[in-house]
Amino acid sequence: MVIWIVFAVITTAIIASLLHPLASGRVRFNDGAAAAGRVYRDQLLELDRELLANEIGCNEYEYARAETARRLFKASEQKQEECRRLPHPHRWLRLAIAAFLPLASIGLYGLAGSPDMPSLPLQARLEDPGQDIAILVARTERHLASQPDDGRGWDVIAPIYLRAGRIADARSAYRNALRLLGPDIHRLGGLAEALMAEAQGSVDKETLDVLRQIVQLEPENPRARFYIALSSEQAGRRDEARQAFEALAKQSPPDAPWLPLVNQHIAMNGANPAAPGAVSAASGADPAAPGNPTQQDVAAAETMNAGDRQQMIRGMVESLDAKLSEDPNNFEGWMRLVRSYAVLNDRDRAAGALKRGLAAFPPAGEQGRQLLALARELGIATEGMAQ
Repeated sequence: MVIWIVFAVITTAIIASLLHPLASGRVRFNDGAAAAGRVYRDQLLELDRELLANEIGCNEYEYARAETARRLFKASEQKQEECRRLPHPHRWLRLAIAAFLPLASIGLYGLAGSPDMPSLPLQARLEDPGQDIAILVARTERHLASQPDDGRGWDVIAPIYLRAGRIADARSAYRNALRLLGPDIHRLGGLAEALMAEAQGSVDKETLDVLRQIVQLEPENPRARFYIALSSEQAGRRDEARQAFEALAKQSPPDAPWLPLVNQHIAMNGANPAAPGAVSAASGADPAAPGNPTQQDVAAAETMNAGDRQQMIRGMVESLDAKLSEDPNNFEGWMRLVRSYAVLNDRDRAAGALKRGLAAFPPAGEQGRQLLALARELGIATEGMAQ
């Protein structure tokens, strides 16, 4: 019973401290007067800013500041006068409420609650966890500590660890499950995901070995094939990566949710302007065509750092854009321009280039249809352009 008295005293003290400002005197301010005061103070700050920016003269500044200050003083006096006229609140009534609330809550708990129910220790909660995930995890961990060869237990707790962000625990759990239960698509996939999360998105050699095991069990697994292609891209083997992404795109259904991402990687590895000359080579165009880099451009790019090279690439793309504005009857140029803007992740300009290209090569023609197909492949919106 002593503990309930302590809780009642603490609750009363907290509620009384929260309600004390409501019972300690008159209302301190009036909203209208306070708002007017804030407006006039902001006007004074704005006048100072305009003076520093030479937007008003000194005479205008002094006059406006004096007038604003006068209004501010008047608003302050009005607020004080209103405060003096406000009546005092009913202090004792509010204090009675502050005392009544905790007493009423204790009485209500005594009537509707279960004050006589004994406390439930940890052991009892572990034996009957209900829907408490934390208790379920603790119970499983306790079980696995005594029986580490229970593969089913490791298989159950591994994805929970992964969702909770306990990456190292998830990796260990998946490995134990694989060791005890054998390879499985879901276990291998979970282990690969944990390894990539631990490597901050990189597909290292260990992860690649796991992904290849998935492909051996399920050759058409799109997730594993995507990350295998991504490993080639991260290693700089762009041709190999592009071929792997293209194979995955051909295997995928037209409405596959991962298809736009796969097409984006195809564009990045097939017509990547980060490599000088790739824009023209990807489309099979003549290197001497307008907007393509010259041999001197390629040689100069090899000696540049990444920032200067990117600036040079963007300059070449913008040069191609300008040439196409002068001579729009260059189908290969429009194909290169749309793809280049998409690779540079400038979607607005890519859509604009597509629209201008379709003006020169209407969608009803073969070349217009190729432009639209390229846009869909790159994930560029074509709504309203196909008519």
